[in-house]
Amino acid sequence: MRIAMVGAGNGGCAVAADLTMKGHELTLIKTSHALHDDNFEYLLNNNGKMSLNEFGEIKTAYISKVTRDISEVRGNEVVIIYIQTNYHEQLIERIMPYLEDDQILLINPGYLSTAYVMKHCGDKKLIIAEAESSFIDGRIMEPGLFRVGFRNVRNPIGIYPVERREEAIAKLDLVGERFVYLNSVVEAALHNPNLVVHTVGAVMSIPRIEYSGGEFCMYHEAYTRANPATWRILEALDDEKMNVLEALGFERLPYVEACKYRNSLDDSIDAKEVFLNYAEMPTRAKGPTEVDSRYISEDVPQGLVMLEALGLSLGIPTPICTSLIEIATAALGRSMREEGRTPERLGVGNIEKILANCRKAV
Repeated sequence: MRIAMVGAGNGGCAVAADLTMKGHELTLIKTSHALHDDNFEYLLNNNGKMSLNEFGEIKTAYISKVTRDISEVRGNEVVIIYIQTNYHEQLIERIMPYLEDDQILLINPGYLSTAYVMKHCGDKKLIIAEAESSFIDGRIMEPGLFRVGFRNVRNPIGIYPVERREEAIAKLDLVGERFVYLNSVVEAALHNPNLVVHTVGAVMSIPRIEYSGGEFCMYHEAYTRANPATWRILEALDDEKMNVLEALGFERLPYVEACKYRNSLDDSIDAKEVFLNYAEMPTRAKGPTEVDSRYISEDVPQGLVMLEALGLSLGIPTPICTSLIEIATAALGRSMREEGRTPERLGVGNIEKILANCRKAV
């Protein structure tokens, strides 16, 4: 299968290499000069050579094409967007002229970027898929080498429009990334784990992030078995998220159950235990190393602002969500709401169309 990976950061490079190993023809497209330019130059000069170190076992792939030319999304059956969600709308606008009817546009993570596709690519007959979270977790350790920290055992995906769901599943099953299929892109958007885990863990740890000088590891410090208060804040935010999901007509699913579904095949293990085991893994990378990092500057405006706005439109109170937004705004000295994913920015009409379509599958 021909697949374009749009985004050459940690996740994009790792998944591009992984899919190459699975036998797909990959085109890896770098969209900016912001990060990982040294790794990208290495790939350009070494025939796309990218190695994955997965718990001591090193496997190497040679990615078919490595380029900065976004027009190379043409001619691919699947186009995967794997960049920070802050930049989804700008990227979708840039690649719009080159997208083709019947392509699957897979956005990871989604955060309801289906609305941006509708806003800018309305005349294209695309199938849109939204993922909850990165298929492979880890970091580029040096040019050409990615250390795998974790790999999901299931990757939940929502499909839009639902009328093309079976067509999408038939193609996506060939990708080989352990996909399972949700009823809606809305569920995929709100079950992004970073919406609750990154925001609570990072915002409540701001003094420690500043004091540690780059030595903070959120999973090892904010989410330990000895931190019940932090966990209660996460559960309160998660409850607000479930209230919004329920009001929209979708099933209440706690974060820990969604986490267990992604991360474990053992039904006998308690869901919270699955998360705590995940948090305790020695391969967890340090971070955030600064307050103005994606844990806050991405997931507060792109996740919490969207959740708050949906709650306001439905008359659902979200006091924990609002409090975290206010603290992040004060800490960073700029408005998270002005940067955020509001219904106005996504398009109220687009959201209504998505909800009406998704409810057909519920």
